[in-house]
Amino acid sequence: MAITLNTGFKMPIVGLGVWRVEGKEIRDLIINSINIGYRHFDCAGATSLLLLLFLSFSYADYRNESEVGEALSEAFRTGLLWNSDHGHVIEACKDSLKKLQLDYLDLYLVHFPVATKHTGVGTTDSALDEDGVLDIDTTISLETTWHAMEDLVSLGLVRSIGISNCDIFLTRDCLAYSKVKPAVNQIETHPYFQRDSLVKFCQKHGICVTAHTPLGGAAANIEWFGSVSCLDDPVLKDLAKKYNRTVAQIVLRWGIQRNTFVIPKSSKVERLKENFEVFDFELTKEDMDLIKTVDKKHRTNQPAKLWGMDLYA
Repeated sequence: MAITLNTGFKMPIVGLGVWRVEGKEIRDLIINSINIGYRHFDCAGATSLLLLLFLSFSYADYRNESEVGEALSEAFRTGLLWNSDHGHVIEACKDSLKKLQLDYLDLYLVHFPVATKHTGVGTTDSALDEDGVLDIDTTISLETTWHAMEDLVSLGLVRSIGISNCDIFLTRDCLAYSKVKPAVNQIETHPYFQRDSLVKFCQKHGICVTAHTPLGGAAANIEWFGSVSCLDDPVLKDLAKKYNRTVAQIVLRWGIQRNTFVIPKSSKVERLKENFEVFDFELTKEDMDLIKTVDKKHRTNQPAKLWGMDLYA
């Protein structure tokens, strides 16, 4: 099952996030996932690319691109823009292509809509100033970055480009100044953080939405940020019993029925299969409406705790 982007390319609606997967594990993980049927891979949160049969990969942030390239070359052929590379878009993209052993990317996303101090192409560091606060580069606007992203399309290095972690206002601005419209906005959204207004705004204007942390981050964000997981919600647990599914499958199916891409993370083969087995059932309208009632406006991914400042404030 796929959704067609505004560039005409089809993107599988269920993908795999490989955040926090070690380089030595990622090769087997991707090969296993390909065998299960996955054709959309997402590394983390720096950039996003989708290759060939929308075998997608992204995010230099986890420093495993070389291993990914080796694994994907065995299957099809198969890599990004980190905050510190906003002023070095073409160089960063070429660096990812080289590591991933590719000639072009199908989709490339700007990570956060903010430029930070450059620390070297592909290093994906989040430089902090002397006060321990994210060192933002105020000389580079998102518009400047976006026009550099458009150059990637002109140069044939990428087919589609998009944004991440952009609210309605930033998305609206990007639509206003763009020559090449963003194909995707990748945001955190799950039953505890539904963001209906943003999702509907993007979809109304032809921008597809990808849900990162579609299961609410679960153990990882609980560990890192003290978040609350929707997988423990009693309403969702009751629905899981009703449909004879896992809570994760209910949440992913909810995301699919909102016409959003979902990219859950797992390194366990049984979970990979479970997360992919969401196409043979459908939630009723009543149950979709019921899930609306559990929204807590709860963002689970809180980089402010790492960066010393709240970019969402």
